[in-house]
Amino acid sequence: MSKETILIVDDEEDILELIKFNLKGEGYNILQAMTGEEAIKIAKHSGPDLMVLDLMLPGIDGLEVTRYLKHNDATTDIPIVMLTAKGEESDIITGLELGANDYISKPFSPRELTARIRAILRRRQKSVADAPVRVRQEGDMVIDRAKHRVTIEGKIVELTLSEFELLSFLAEKKGWVFTRGQIVDAIHGENYAVTERSIDVIIVGLRKKLGTYSSCIETVRGVGYRFKE
Repeated sequence: MSKETILIVDDEEDILELIKFNLKGEGYNILQAMTGEEAIKIAKHSGPDLMVLDLMLPGIDGLEVTRYLKHNDATTDIPIVMLTAKGEESDIITGLELGANDYISKPFSPRELTARIRAILRRRQKSVADAPVRVRQEGDMVIDRAKHRVTIEGKIVELTLSEFELLSFLAEKKGWVFTRGQIVDAIHGENYAVTERSIDVIIVGLRKKLGTYSSCIETVRGVGYRFKE
């Protein structure tokens, strides 16, 4: 049975209890919060292995909680699954840009939520175990999977988890062209219900952070993206 700890954040008690019941049945340890402020406090103090976070919270909403946690060294590596009742593309894209790992819209299947959580935790464990991937082009860019860090000429580049996974995936297959759908499957898992536009948004943000190295990621019109050989 699993022993990871999951923090559930939702201001609807029935939703909170539903998620808690199903995840406890899978063997996870559970923490819970009903406000954004409480979620931040628990995340900083307890360091959960994953957070299920409702976007529509009183006070500090889910997007602000995500923004805070991803800019705090003690909590930046906590994976986040967003819950949204609105299903609006703008909220989903904003959450992914801030560093959330996945999302699921209400009403949702507890089985599907559990499957997504399990997949994220598996990928997280695999990422830690992977050997570093080193990329050299026009100087020195290092993608270190073991440390989950990217440096350019010795300086750390602050990337969201989605940006890091996308860059790593393309760099490992230099010269190969991938469609947006293939990229989604590779970095989030199959049947991940995200719009292809979100990949374009992640690419734009990644290129900005890479600066002069942005040319490493090439757009192949009508197909997708590749890492330049």
